[in-house]
Amino acid sequence: MGPCRLLTMQPQVTTRSTTAWAESPRGLVRALVSALSPGVDTRDLPWFLRWMRAMAVQDWLLVGYFTALMVMVYRGTGPRRDFCVERVGADLAVVLLGLAVVRGEIARWGGFVGSLFYRSLLICSVLGSYFQLKDVLPEVTQRSVDAEILTFDLRVFGYEPALAWDRYVNPHTTEWFAFFYFGYFVLISLYVFGSMLFARDRQRLAEFSLGIVGVFCIGHLTYTLVPGFGPYHHLAGTFAHALQGPTFWPLVWAAVHSAGAQKDIFPSLHTAVPTFMSLFAVRHRRVFPFRYVWLPTVLFTSQIILATMFLRWHYLVDIVAGLTLATVCSVLSARLTDWERRRRELMGVPPTWVPLIDLSRFVR
Repeated sequence: MGPCRLLTMQPQVTTRSTTAWAESPRGLVRALVSALSPGVDTRDLPWFLRWMRAMAVQDWLLVGYFTALMVMVYRGTGPRRDFCVERVGADLAVVLLGLAVVRGEIARWGGFVGSLFYRSLLICSVLGSYFQLKDVLPEVTQRSVDAEILTFDLRVFGYEPALAWDRYVNPHTTEWFAFFYFGYFVLISLYVFGSMLFARDRQRLAEFSLGIVGVFCIGHLTYTLVPGFGPYHHLAGTFAHALQGPTFWPLVWAAVHSAGAQKDIFPSLHTAVPTFMSLFAVRHRRVFPFRYVWLPTVLFTSQIILATMFLRWHYLVDIVAGLTLATVCSVLSARLTDWERRRRELMGVPPTWVPLIDLSRFVR
């Protein structure tokens, strides 16, 4: 057999050049599909496709949230629309830039700085977005559906807690529920910062982060679809007993009116977020620290939910929507993180999370 014949029998190795991918829209689509598929040689991928390949589900969710919010604001008709478009656009740009730094490996993934930066990006973007809703929501829509929500509650449930519980309002009951309503912020801080800083299990951290980001992002977007002020505003003047208290009620009132989004009632995130945390703690109750905190979390959550109605912030259907949102995000986050882990292993992509602070030597 001659040398020419031997050469023709050798396996042919084909590679795709980045310039060929950029020649047509169809080539770009093929490049995007290839970048998100396992088994591709990442050395042939341009940097932005390697970045997209490393994106996690919660990263796409965050980008989708800010994109949807910007579109809603852009289509609004409020007097400060342009200002809000700039703010939300800046949020989106910061998120994309931050994800490019982390997932594009500009900052070394797995190092302390990169891990801390990613955690800060998630927390600050979601939290900052909520504080902007006070300006954003009026620009998206000026309508309020309080009357429709109240009618729905009375027709479907035959009951509106804010009205039915008015006879139980006094300074003692008001302070009791105001304590738990304000404690919502403490509960969130303990779970979020505790998980972000000290979680050792990557899979559990990925499940928690995806679920909590999903609850907030979906909740914030739903505010724009079902805007309302709540019973305290819509039914003002119909209550026989005023909400009064010496300590926690003034704190709640000041917090809601200084930083609250005002038309943020459906779904009730004061219901959805603690409920998601309770479901998460119950699911992992056999491991530290949830074996000790799952029951207190559930009990605390029950009082927060009651407080949202007793203090006249929410209608009953807001609570139902919050419970539904928490349950859906709890189920999906558990399943999607399993799928995400397998996908990243097949693609040879680093894990979504890297532990930040190891406390294993202090935990038995």
